[in-house]
Amino acid sequence: MINTPDSNSSSNNPRTLKVWIPLLMSLMVVGGMVIGMKMQKIPLVQTRGIHASNQRIAINEGSKIEELLRYIENRYVDEVDREKLVDKAIRTILDELDPHSSYIDADHLKSVNEQLQGNFEGVGIEFLMVDDTILVVSPINGGPSDNVGILANDKIISIEDSIVAGVNITFPEIVTKLRGERGTTVQVGVQRKGENELLYFDVERDEIPINSVDIAYMLDEKTGYIKVNRFSATTHIEFMDSLEYMVEKEGLKDLVIDLRQNPGGYLQEATKMLSQLFDEKQQLLVYTEGRTVKRSDYETTGRAFFEIGNIALLIDEGSASASEIMAGAVQDWDRGVVVGRRSFGKGLVQEQYTLRDGSALRLTVARYFTPTGRSIQKSYEPGNDYDGDIANRVTSGELFSQDSIEILDTLKYYTKRDKRVVYGGGGITPDVFVPVDSLELNRNFLELREHIPQFVYRQHENKTDRFKDYSINNWIKSYRVTDQMIDDLADYARDKGVEISPEELKEITPLIRTSLKARVARQYYGEEGSFKVLNQADEVVKTAIKSLKGKEPVALE
Repeated sequence: MINTPDSNSSSNNPRTLKVWIPLLMSLMVVGGMVIGMKMQKIPLVQTRGIHASNQRIAINEGSKIEELLRYIENRYVDEVDREKLVDKAIRTILDELDPHSSYIDADHLKSVNEQLQGNFEGVGIEFLMVDDTILVVSPINGGPSDNVGILANDKIISIEDSIVAGVNITFPEIVTKLRGERGTTVQVGVQRKGENELLYFDVERDEIPINSVDIAYMLDEKTGYIKVNRFSATTHIEFMDSLEYMVEKEGLKDLVIDLRQNPGGYLQEATKMLSQLFDEKQQLLVYTEGRTVKRSDYETTGRAFFEIGNIALLIDEGSASASEIMAGAVQDWDRGVVVGRRSFGKGLVQEQYTLRDGSALRLTVARYFTPTGRSIQKSYEPGNDYDGDIANRVTSGELFSQDSIEILDTLKYYTKRDKRVVYGGGGITPDVFVPVDSLELNRNFLELREHIPQFVYRQHENKTDRFKDYSINNWIKSYRVTDQMIDDLADYARDKGVEISPEELKEITPLIRTSLKARVARQYYGEEGSFKVLNQADEVVKTAIKSLKGKEPVALE
């Protein structure tokens, strides 16, 4: 039965209605206000980026922080910038968590994401500042600048209506002027050798790839070398393209993967690369687990497209995160030899949440573990100098002697095949240790090295056809850096404010000689020329080749 109001009910009494109608209207208004306030308290934060997820998280702004900000805005003696206060509060909170949870404001988020996405939008040139002038080192092949006719060695004098030569413009200012949204146009005025007047080019900005594989080439008749500088969204594709060429065209059998100074990036790109190195299916490569994140196992696919024999993986104190995942999997399964120095020690997984104002939160949600169960995250407890760890490795002697490596977690783990002892708790300790050359940390060398690119350009700007009949390998065999060239570099740097005595110069001459030759090689033969020169003198690379050929023991004690 449905109850209906009696015709004689008090609800039809005019006097009663006069009392209830205002009260009902008031309740509706208050109810609407409450609902509105609750809706405002729930901005949506969506996950994207580093560790993919589709979570939607409610944030309650009716907190003590919000209350505090209202009091400051309403009662504080001076005007305040609310946005700056909020940003600082967020960073202070995150500082209490771990070193890798971070806040990225909206202005910087795009440039940060570009490094991981593997592209940016701009004009597509590599440039160098030489005596307050922007020198085009090379236009990116097939890019916007290349398409309109900008050439290597052109000097950029103007961008739009701004003179940029001889005005002490900074590198970030140049990047800001040249980059922009795809499809927009920027006018660039260049000075070209042999031309009496400036040449003007209207360059339509486009998507420019950021390569994560610096170089791939054959070290010898059977050993390939691939240098990976980060793990971006395109790294696996770049890696496989490089591998395919060297296997099918150049007879690659063994492989050296250089992950030195690689800070990491996308975990999935590392695991996809690792799957190429293992024939078996469902071999555990890494797993992640956190307080609110269930364990996730990343395993081999069993679909290796190319047959790779022996593997050497190069790491150092700058190899972190995804680099350490690769090193840990190769080491734990005894798949190859890890050569170099102890890695950074970052074993935390971040998820990126985009906030409603365009900024982002990168929050640590899990730890990752190598196949043997090692967590390689170094301690960030109060009292541990986390940010000063690399400097401490220098002072402790760790970079120069394997005996100085401190085992931070004494729990022993055993590799899968050979049952070798390995440790966690502070990075991956290599199978074969190679000390850093102390001269590489020499202040005079570091200061002098900064001026080598500009110096080499000045020395060779009018000799562009000098070595056109030489192959890279023949050039490397025959070219010599003279003592006069080293003295000229010291004079050039001295004019720039670098004071160095003859005795100090003599001490670092071997390193300077290699650095000069590598830069000249880059001037004429690009990245391949530079890497070939540097790797011929690189003790880590040379040790890796010996290890692959079985001329050096591979063992951890």
